[in-house]
Amino acid sequence: VLALAFTGKANCPYYAKAELLADYLQANLPDFRVHKILQHPDKWEQWLHDICEMNGWEHRQSPIIWRELLDRGGKGRLLGGVNDFLEHIQRYYGITSVTSSEEMLEIAEENLKAYIEIEKEEEEIKSLAKPLQIWITSASSPICYQLIPLLANGEVFGMTAEISIHLFDTDKFKEVLSGIVMEAEDMAFPLLRSISVHTEIHEAFVQADIVIVLDDVLLNPEVQSRENCIREVSEICQVYAPWIERNARSEVRVISSGKNFVNLKAMLIMTYGPSIKAENVIAVATSWESVAKAMLARKLNMNTAGVKNVIVWGNITGHNYIDLSHAKLYGYNCAIWGPDDFPRPLLNMVYDSEWVHSELQSAQSSLSSRVSRCVGILPAHAVATVLRYWYHGSPPGEIVSVGVLTTGQFCVPEGIVFSMPVRFQNGNWEVMTELEIVETTQEVLGNLAHELIQ
Repeated sequence: VLALAFTGKANCPYYAKAELLADYLQANLPDFRVHKILQHPDKWEQWLHDICEMNGWEHRQSPIIWRELLDRGGKGRLLGGVNDFLEHIQRYYGITSVTSSEEMLEIAEENLKAYIEIEKEEEEIKSLAKPLQIWITSASSPICYQLIPLLANGEVFGMTAEISIHLFDTDKFKEVLSGIVMEAEDMAFPLLRSISVHTEIHEAFVQADIVIVLDDVLLNPEVQSRENCIREVSEICQVYAPWIERNARSEVRVISSGKNFVNLKAMLIMTYGPSIKAENVIAVATSWESVAKAMLARKLNMNTAGVKNVIVWGNITGHNYIDLSHAKLYGYNCAIWGPDDFPRPLLNMVYDSEWVHSELQSAQSSLSSRVSRCVGILPAHAVATVLRYWYHGSPPGEIVSVGVLTTGQFCVPEGIVFSMPVRFQNGNWEVMTELEIVETTQEVLGNLAHELIQ
């Protein structure tokens, strides 16, 4: 049996010519076998150098063909390139290749496309086999306790994506974290590969794909001065950011959540971790969106799920602005009927305009109180929702509010983390700069930005 191994650049027309003849011979000769190995053009030179050095061969072109004397992977004897192969086949079998240049180029192009597709599929399979590494700071907080089942049930990352969760907190909470681990293991989530406890900073964020930064201290601005709270947050982020840079993956995604200073935490992670990609750091505003939608739904006597596109601008856990100018209602019971996907502008449906323009905006303290009093379900759901959108895209046409680093959108000064409307698509997000902003809203945004900078 003649067993030949073929290796070449995926886009090489000479490899394509040799491959076509080899396929014909293998289909028609019972004692002819061929083993084909394609290489990406960018990796070809290094691969060729390595295999020639290992076997003591001299060869500089694509393809390289050798005879396997034992079996695939056994010691081989170099045959040469495409011309050597054609001469060998002509001498032993009396067969000549009649492939035209056009055919060679066409097959080479198809080979490259097929190689890229196969490589992509293999990467996807590897990513499924290798669990996502998720690190949660201040893991003793109630938010983390509520978040774990949401991450592990498959609805966030998909029903085939396994995850490993790493709980990080100070040593005094080690017993609490161990209890959380025991509960999570007892629930036997099929997609939870592992869950572990970490209390040493040098262990933190190793190979992290996602870092969820919660309230790292139970800040209480009513007891502590604002300056002391900010100083504590700054010191924590100053420790975390370099370790994220050092230990996490290069494409790590960082989520700032919790009840205090979420914009500031996101900003400080970028400041103290300059190599962390700014587009991979966001602050979650979904809790405020949800509370505002619930208040509106109660006013309108409708299902909360039917209220869409409420925008949260500014400092998420500070002074922000709830914008209803783009809000829509779905499934609202009124005189005008339409299909389920027929939207109605919210401001046209709320006849009590005084309530819209005064009570909702003056309800800022009420909203803040509702968010701050929650025991963890609301912010946990907010984090899970944003992660699901980040990985699988937000619903078409819907607005999501998150805090991102500004680049001058909506005339907001550059270089601050400011909550604004975005859409998630193909694993990324983009600010919805096409939205029209009225003059009064623009004035509010300017004031919010000034206050946030201060």
